[in-house]
Amino acid sequence: MQEGFPYRPQPSNNKGREDWRSTYYHRADTVGLGYNRSSTGSDAVHQYFSPLRETFDDVNTCPEKYLLWFHHVSWDYKMKSGNTLWDELCKKYYSGTKYVDGMISQWLSLKPSIDPEIYVHVQTKLETQKTDAAIWRDTCLQYFQKFSKKSITISK
Repeated sequence: MQEGFPYRPQPSNNKGREDWRSTYYHRADTVGLGYNRSSTGSDAVHQYFSPLRETFDDVNTCPEKYLLWFHHVSWDYKMKSGNTLWDELCKKYYSGTKYVDGMISQWLSLKPSIDPEIYVHVQTKLETQKTDAAIWRDTCLQYFQKFSKKSITISK
């Protein structure tokens, strides 16, 4: 980790308060990922009115965007895409860097229409964004890989 870059990911397992530890909110372990807030866990799902309570409480009906908020699921859990949770996590992190590549490509197409000084300034910012996105992707995936013990799958 380079010094002087406080916005970069720095997961740790600080021995202080439990809610200061990296694993407190995502509950990653060798079994899977996610905080069990269902009726079999912390029962935070009980705060919701019916029918949301029942929808969120059941891993099979919980919308995927809330899945890891309400359930601790296996790294091999099959997502709607057909990918495992682990592969979907890798795909999501790689989609962030692909998105920046798309922004850079779009910016390149505007070069003839932009003031050269402004163009270079924005291009420099986009290149920094690309570097930072790759650092976040790699750091986060390597961190979760410590728990999953799975190979990082690179989405094409």
